[in-house]
Amino acid sequence: MRTPAARQKVRFAVGGTECAAWHYPGTNGGCVIMAGGGGVTKEPGTDAFAARFHAAGFTVLAFDYRRLGESGGRPRQVVRVKDQLADWQAAIALAATLPEVDPARIAVWGFSLSGGHVLRVAARNPQLAAAIAQTPNADGPAASRNATRFQTPLATLRLTGRILRDAAGGLLGLSPVLVPLAGEPGTVTMLATPDSVDGDRALNPGNRYPEWQQAIAARSVPGIALNRPGRDAPRIHVPLLVLVCDQDRTALSEPGVEVAARAPRAELVRFPGGHYAPFLDEHEPAVRAELSFLGRHLTGTEPAGQSDGADASPARRS
Repeated sequence: MRTPAARQKVRFAVGGTECAAWHYPGTNGGCVIMAGGGGVTKEPGTDAFAARFHAAGFTVLAFDYRRLGESGGRPRQVVRVKDQLADWQAAIALAATLPEVDPARIAVWGFSLSGGHVLRVAARNPQLAAAIAQTPNADGPAASRNATRFQTPLATLRLTGRILRDAAGGLLGLSPVLVPLAGEPGTVTMLATPDSVDGDRALNPGNRYPEWQQAIAARSVPGIALNRPGRDAPRIHVPLLVLVCDQDRTALSEPGVEVAARAPRAELVRFPGGHYAPFLDEHEPAVRAELSFLGRHLTGTEPAGQSDGADASPARRS
């Protein structure tokens, strides 16, 4: 995949530091703000979709959360849900000031953990034109309970010990103790679900992004596991597209389906496959569905050739 020559590095202030972002100036007045999943930086997490949105005329603002990637903030690799939601607010404020963007035509996009964030962001920002939650982690406790089914008791115990050690070290100002984002059952890792190990193949083919550190601070795990953004579904009054994958064993499809049923203006699209199918076998149908949705809600049209393509995909719409 060719890196878009038109994108520019920008930074915006939040929480006493700065977040780094790619700004792709568009032509149609609409803007899509994007962020990667849990512990995933902006390039592996958004490049594949951002390039397509930009090619369709949309401005894209794809950012790194604090303490990750090129953004500032310490300690590094610490994921805090509250802080990441604040990062979204700062990104929305920046997008509204971009010269080519109509502030009334801003959408938010995220997958996995960020797909869950999108639900809360949409509920808190009724001025948004649209929101896309792709394979969202809408119910952390449900996903966490399911994940334990695929892990050995000893590895779960060792992960718990690492979490406690890192939490104590954080209180003493020590550097974080890291855990890999995904791994095989029996290894100390945040996830050992069958489709979690597809993450590197889906997001980092051929080690395209060697700078991406595929690990987070162990102290981050409880906050992710307890996060339940799906509860905000009834308060989401902006148009919402929820994409779920029926064999998702990482975030689970059922909580996303429930969000789409409870959000007043939601559309649901279902794909076959696991958590990363929209980056792999279902990439083209997912892009077509998302471009169709963005066109309808940000520009009042569908990008050329999108309507027929989306309907012809194996996705099931509700």
